[in-house]
Amino acid sequence: MLERALDRRFTLLLSVPLALEYEGVCRDPAQRIASGLSESEVRTIMSALCAVAEPVQAWFLWRPQLRDPADEMVLETAVNGTADALVTFNRRDFGDAPGAFGIEVLSPRHALSRIAGGRKGKSK
Repeated sequence: MLERALDRRFTLLLSVPLALEYEGVCRDPAQRIASGLSESEVRTIMSALCAVAEPVQAWFLWRPQLRDPADEMVLETAVNGTADALVTFNRRDFGDAPGAFGIEVLSPRHALSRIAGGRKGKSK
């Protein structure tokens, strides 16, 4: 998904709080060990993603919608950015909430198959 985002094969939506959350997770030592990335590589990837992402400002806060408060900013970014799809490994955590806003929840595998099929949309 990261490569496709950097190639602009789909529109990545990103809010400032979500970008900071992603960066914090990616900079976590355990995550860096698991991914094999250095701090410098994490900074490079985050800078590249921010450069290609469509910025989203949260005009409306839709909380609470989800069981996990940490997922709320993901949904808010998707809703405020009028995303077509929300791509996540945690499909269960989002339940039916995205559908109420017309947003489909896709696994990364399903999203990649759509991108390969040439369907362009906006995703969080």
